[in-house]
Amino acid sequence: MNTFSHFANNTSMKKSTKILLALFVLVTIPSLVLGGSILSGIKATDNGFVFDFDTKGIIALALTAISIVLGSILYARFLSTLKLEKLLFFSSIPLIVIYGAIIFLIADLSNIENDFAKSVQTLLNLSTDNAYNTILWAILVTLIFIGILSLNFFIICRPMNRVEKVVSRLGDGKVKEEKLTIGGGKQFKTIEHGLNKINNNYKEKDNSLKTSKLQNKSTSKRLIKILGRNNVAELEMGRSITRQVTLLYTHLFHYENDKTLQADFDLIKSYYKDIAPLVKRFSGYIEGYNENGLIAVFARAEDAIECSLVISRTIKIKNRSNKSGNHLLERISILTSRVTYKAIGKDDDKKPTIISNENETLERIDKIAEFMQAKIIFTKSVLDDLPVNYKLAYRYLGSVNMFNTQEIMLFEDLDVYPKNEAEKLIRNKGVFERGIINYNNGDYNKAISYFQDNLRSNPSDRAGYIYYSNAKEKLDKA
Repeated sequence: MNTFSHFANNTSMKKSTKILLALFVLVTIPSLVLGGSILSGIKATDNGFVFDFDTKGIIALALTAISIVLGSILYARFLSTLKLEKLLFFSSIPLIVIYGAIIFLIADLSNIENDFAKSVQTLLNLSTDNAYNTILWAILVTLIFIGILSLNFFIICRPMNRVEKVVSRLGDGKVKEEKLTIGGGKQFKTIEHGLNKINNNYKEKDNSLKTSKLQNKSTSKRLIKILGRNNVAELEMGRSITRQVTLLYTHLFHYENDKTLQADFDLIKSYYKDIAPLVKRFSGYIEGYNENGLIAVFARAEDAIECSLVISRTIKIKNRSNKSGNHLLERISILTSRVTYKAIGKDDDKKPTIISNENETLERIDKIAEFMQAKIIFTKSVLDDLPVNYKLAYRYLGSVNMFNTQEIMLFEDLDVYPKNEAEKLIRNKGVFERGIINYNNGDYNKAISYFQDNLRSNPSDRAGYIYYSNAKEKLDKA
């Protein structure tokens, strides 16, 4: 029986905007009520106007000014949420309305009979007998309107020009900045985020290529000897070769998933620098990297086991020394198998590469380790390849079918845990494994009994709790 067959953006208004809106309403209402005090404080004269505001007029002016500022901020925030075509439309409306009102007043001012209008006529030198000045003022206002409207379009469309430049540079692969900045409203923020993801993918691939080239140039002589060849050229002549090796897959991940792709890459890359020398120290070589970890190859299973423990300890030390809080956790999967290699690459840059499906098997084992919350997990083939007198604390974790053709027994390395935690797991090993055996045989009552005994002695056993929960679920459905 397969042990693991059963496993398998905010659209609401921002708080600050709500506060601004409430303040705007509170200020605007009294400013409208006191608006007459402003008009009464502006007195027409033969030569223009004089300003003589009383206390109410000054208060009304202050409230009106605050209302205009708050209204402008709210309108700007509203505009920042719009797409480009709507942004151009709504940002132009106030300008068009103001322009239309001024032109209308200039054109009809001579026909208005009151002291205020007469003062404006005197100030602007407008009269029914002097249509020339009216036309000049209309032209001046129109030119100012066109200038302000052009400036408005320029500011709004400037991010689009930046997008064009960035896309052109991305097409040429020339962007080196850590972060691309576009500016503009919400739509451009989305575009900026997408371009940064593309840029970071470029960088990641570029770094992977550089790493791959360096690795190809320094292909270990140990690998060639493991393959029973003297150099890569001999491997090419033989087309492919199969040898038994031990593969170690280290999957790095962090506590939270809110970091950017670039932040992930930079953080993981910094851990690679410490892990890579450890692989070399234990006579292994790095087969390849991906965005979350690496695959290393060892000639002996014991080297892979010892390397995995040192990697785990190194990551703990690095986490303690990293004061930024960006700590990584690790899952390590180990598999001993007959692996097929072939020389792959250009004529001057060929490298022995795994062409069989062991990488997929490691990824499947890693998924099981993730579900069972195990740190280091290895197959029975690894256990069988260890020396007879090799000391290792471990426990049986279950079996899994690989690609519906092969069942693999999995074990958990207990030496990776702190001493007090490892002692509890070792002490309960027999009870835990009997629970798994009964679970595999379909005797869920006995399995639950063993898992209860295990959890009673060690409540923090994560794998034990997972098995206990699934056994109860199986029993309930029966």
